[in-house]
Amino acid sequence: MKKTVFLCIVLFSFFVSTTVALLPEERQTIEVFNKGSKSVVFIKNAALQWDWFSGYVYEIPQGAGTGFVWDKQGHIVTNFHVIYQASRIEVTLPNKKNYKAQVIGASADYDLAVLKVEAPKRFLFPVEKGNYRQLLVGQKTLVIGNPFGLDYSLSVGVISALGRSMKSIGGKTIHDVIQTDAAINPGNSGGPLLDSSGKLIGVTTLIYSPSGAFAGVGFAIPIHVVKRVVPQLIKYGKVRRAGLGVILVPDSLREKLDVANGAMILEVQNGSAADRAGLEGTYRTYSGDIYYGDIIVKVDTRKISGNEELKNYLEGKSPGDIVRVEFIRSGRRKTAMVKLQEL
Repeated sequence: MKKTVFLCIVLFSFFVSTTVALLPEERQTIEVFNKGSKSVVFIKNAALQWDWFSGYVYEIPQGAGTGFVWDKQGHIVTNFHVIYQASRIEVTLPNKKNYKAQVIGASADYDLAVLKVEAPKRFLFPVEKGNYRQLLVGQKTLVIGNPFGLDYSLSVGVISALGRSMKSIGGKTIHDVIQTDAAINPGNSGGPLLDSSGKLIGVTTLIYSPSGAFAGVGFAIPIHVVKRVVPQLIKYGKVRRAGLGVILVPDSLREKLDVANGAMILEVQNGSAADRAGLEGTYRTYSGDIYYGDIIVKVDTRKISGNEELKNYLEGKSPGDIVRVEFIRSGRRKTAMVKLQEL
């Protein structure tokens, strides 16, 4: 009896000492991992391949990645490149059960995709969304994913930089990208980038590495872009882009014309939002004289220095939004109210 009591006291003391030995920061990291890992899923995709010799069609494993639960309806968010060209996609939830996934929407331009699984709601734990505006360089970041197929791995780092830009798989420039030194390796793609409170602040998308492995420079699609794109993918299956309905003069050519700032219109499409608002493009008269198009210098309160800045501002708008456009025509500043169209 005495030996049993003594053993219990020793075990209890060991448990207490082990628990006490944890630093507050370690406790917080463990708590965030335990909470966040409930939202993380493992994604496997396969493609059909025809064997020319046998005539049979085989299903070939194509790759694996990470995703996370967006809502209780079974929507799963991941990268577009994780499910690209897949004929079958399988999602493994934290309960270790596999579910066949359906692609609801995808955008190569933002390297985001939304899947859906028919899983009981009691197994679905949506990740809590954070706020991009509150992020600071130096604050802690956590990545939970499946690097090299090693499921539910945790890596910790900091925000190395904000406001980065990168080209997506679709060739579009994504702005406000988050740079982190938390280890991101093949298989982490599509997983959540969390802050120290466990809130989603980005979707891990790629690494900068000559070797293809972790080199301390990883990137994540920022949460404000994710919160704008994902609902559209769920509702429409695609991203509805808003615009003026114009073709712009390349910045390099505009600068050669001694026009320092602004976005110069080359062509206004017939019946477009810009056409209805009275904006004009570049044209040549019958006598051969060239009249340069309107130069957009401001939209709402945002000053426009070039084409990329105009596109970047309109990215945050939706079709049907009304914007105030300030432009220069023949040396005179004018304004027009434009109801944006879907591109």
